[in-house]
Amino acid sequence: MNNWLTTMMTLLLLSFCWVLVGAQPVWAQDGSAGLIEPPVATVSDSTEEAASDDEDSLEALRLDTDILWTCVAAFLVFFMQAGFALVEAGFTRAKNTINILMKNLMDFSIGSIAFWAVGFGLMFGATTNGYFGTSYFFVSGLEEGGFDQWTAAFWLFQVVFCATAATIVSGGMAERTKFVGYLCYSVVLSALIYPVFGSWAWGSLFKGDGWLENLGFIDFAGSTVVHSVGGWAALAGAIVVGPRIGKYGKDGSIRAIPGHSMPLAALGVFILWLGWFGFNPGSTTSVGGGGFARIAVTTNLAAAAGALSAMFTTWLMTSTKKPDLGMSLNGALAGLVAITCPCATVTFGGSILIGLIAGALVYCSVMFFDKIRVDDPVGAISVHGVCGAWGTLAAGLFGAEQILGDGDANTGLFYGGGTEQIVIQLAGIGACFVWVMTTCLLLFFVLKSMGLLRVSPEEESEGLDLTEHASTAYHLSEIRS
Repeated sequence: MNNWLTTMMTLLLLSFCWVLVGAQPVWAQDGSAGLIEPPVATVSDSTEEAASDDEDSLEALRLDTDILWTCVAAFLVFFMQAGFALVEAGFTRAKNTINILMKNLMDFSIGSIAFWAVGFGLMFGATTNGYFGTSYFFVSGLEEGGFDQWTAAFWLFQVVFCATAATIVSGGMAERTKFVGYLCYSVVLSALIYPVFGSWAWGSLFKGDGWLENLGFIDFAGSTVVHSVGGWAALAGAIVVGPRIGKYGKDGSIRAIPGHSMPLAALGVFILWLGWFGFNPGSTTSVGGGGFARIAVTTNLAAAAGALSAMFTTWLMTSTKKPDLGMSLNGALAGLVAITCPCATVTFGGSILIGLIAGALVYCSVMFFDKIRVDDPVGAISVHGVCGAWGTLAAGLFGAEQILGDGDANTGLFYGGGTEQIVIQLAGIGACFVWVMTTCLLLFFVLKSMGLLRVSPEEESEGLDLTEHASTAYHLSEIRS
C-alpha cells in the first residue's frame, strides 16, 4: 500500500511539474518515467521566429492604419473646397455665384496637375541648397517597381493643402477678376509660389531640406505655409485688381456690399470646421503617435473661442450694437487658421486664448483694410493672412512641449521659453510675406498689363456669371412659373 501511495504521489508531482513548465511526459530511453525537455536551440529559434513574425505583422498593420488615416484626412481637407466655395458664394452677390464655383472647381483641378508636374518636386524633392527641390517632377522615380502606398497617401495629403492655399485668393479678388487671369494665377501659385515656400518650412517631411525648418521654425499644419501664403496672395491680387465699383466713395465713405446668401456662407463655415479635423489632426499622418486626438480638441476649442470673440467684438464695436453673423463666421475661421500652426504644442487653455485673440483680430483687420481701400469681399486677407501670421507667432508664445510630454523644455515665452522661438517664428512670417508679395505682385501686374486681370465696368455691373460663363445660378423666372 505504501509503495502504491508513493508511486501515485510521484506521478502526481511529475504531472504538476509538467503543467508548470509546459513539457510533456515521455518515456526515457532507459524505460523509466522522466521528462525530456526539447532542445534549447529549437525553442529559442521558434520563439524568436514567432516574435519576429508578430512584430512584422504589427508593423504592417500600423503602416496600413497610418495610410488609411492620412487618406481619410486628405478626403476631409478636399471637402474643404466645398466649404470655401459656399462661403465665397454666400458672401458675394448672386450674379457672380457661378464664377465663384467655377474658380473653386478649377483651382483644385489645375492645382492637382500643376502640383503633380512641378510643385511636388520643388517642395519635397531632394535638394542641396535648402531653397527648393530638384527631383520627383511629374512624380518620376516614385512609381518604379510599383507606387509605394505611403508615398501615394503623402502626395494626396499634400496636394489638397496646395489647393487650399490656391483657393483662398478667389474670395479676396471676387466679383471683378477675369476667369482666364485667375486660371493663370492658379497654375503659378500651385506650381511655384506655394511649393517653394513650402520647401523652406516642410521639405524634410519627404526628401528635401528647408532653411527655415533648420532654424527651428514651427508650423505644424500650415498657418503660414498654407494660409498666409493664400492670404498674402489675396492681398497682392486685391491691390492690383482694385476695389469693386461703388465700394468706396470719393468722400472716403465705405459702402457695404452684402452677400446674397448667409445660409450658404454658414453651411460653408461648418463644412470648413469639419474639414479642419482632417487638416490639423491629419498632419500627424499617424494614428499611433503625434497626439492627433489632443490636436482635434485644441482645433475645436480655438474655433469656438474665435467665433465667440468675433461675435462679442462686433456686438460691442459696431454702430448697430448687434451681433453680426458674417463676422462671427469669419471669427470661427480665424480661430481655426490661428491654431493650425501651434495645434500640437499648446495646452487646451492656450488654444482658447489663441482663438479669442484671433476672433478680435479678424474684426480689427477687416476694418483696417477697408479703411485703406483694399476691397476683400469675404475677408480672406484678414482670416488667412493676418490670423495665419498671428497663429504662427503664437507658437512662440504658448509652446508648452514639456508640459505636454513632447519635449525636454517649453519653447513658449509664457512658459519660460524665452524669446528665441519668437524670433524664429517672426523670421518665417517675414520670409513668407516677402516671397509671396513679391512674386504675386509681379504675377498680377503682368496679367494686368496683358489685359487678363480685370473685367470691364459693364461686365462687372452685369455680373460675371453672364459675361464670363453665359449662365446664371438662379433662374427665378422658371421658379415663379
